[in-house]
Amino acid sequence: MKSSNITKGRYLVTGGAGFIGSHLCERLLALGCEVIVVDNFITGRQANIRSFLGNSRFNLIEKDIIEPLEISGGLAGIFHMASPASPVDYMKFPIETLRVGAIGTDNILNLAVQKRCPILVASTSEIYGDPLEHPQKESYWGNVHTVGPRGCYDESKRYLEAITMAYHRVHGLSTRIIRIFNTYGPRMRTDDGRVVPNFCMQALADEDITVYGEGRQTRSFCYVSDLVEGILRVIQCDHAAPINLGNPNETTILEFAKRIIGMAGASSKIVYLPLPEDDPKTRCPDISKATSLLGWSPSVNLETGLQHTFDYFKSTL
Repeated sequence: MKSSNITKGRYLVTGGAGFIGSHLCERLLALGCEVIVVDNFITGRQANIRSFLGNSRFNLIEKDIIEPLEISGGLAGIFHMASPASPVDYMKFPIETLRVGAIGTDNILNLAVQKRCPILVASTSEIYGDPLEHPQKESYWGNVHTVGPRGCYDESKRYLEAITMAYHRVHGLSTRIIRIFNTYGPRMRTDDGRVVPNFCMQALADEDITVYGEGRQTRSFCYVSDLVEGILRVIQCDHAAPINLGNPNETTILEFAKRIIGMAGASSKIVYLPLPEDDPKTRCPDISKATSLLGWSPSVNLETGLQHTFDYFKSTL
């Protein structure tokens, strides 16, 4: 798979200090683009973008995007990545999560209309809820518990998709929607609460690995560099409907825990805790649309990506 060569220009990245956002910024800068990041650091981290601060093509605006945003000059495109994304974060900040998905997205779409530039918005596999279809295609409408503990995130992203398509239809705005499946890699927070940092940090401390339920639920893990490559291809593709981005290679959580223990050389035991409410039993993307439209598919295998990620978590100790 050849790498994309995005049009050089000036790009806005909301949530650019987050895990995925910072990797996207790094790639844009490496391609010679100018990057403006807007982030209020509710879940993003200064450490993720510290190495960019001395770059003359990088500019940081510390701001909550639910407030009106003014950017002088033109933009080649907007990547709207801002939102709490882990269950730990969006359950801690449910109102903020809903506001950034609704008010924040409206503000950024308005900005794209003003700048007459394409905009890519980051949705999520969570819009499929606890899916009754497997693997999940973009045509699947989902099985979401709207008033459950995960509803704040699921509904914020479903609204994000709806308002994005409304702007596309009413204003003729050039829009893209990506549905991101489980992504991992360096710069994930150690207290992120998701399975990769949880298992890695527990194994590094030689602590018991906590598995919810019987560990039979499945996930598919996409390395962050593969996801960023997909994002860059999507914004260059004239396709307004949602596109799944993720790795279709599926593993059970129990198998994943054993893999991490082996990688760490730990003596950790696996302990089982009750399954959280509305936790999806399966999660795996059908990426046939991304493959046919973009020529994209993940290239980093789980063993390689996990080693890079594990080494990163080890370096944080």
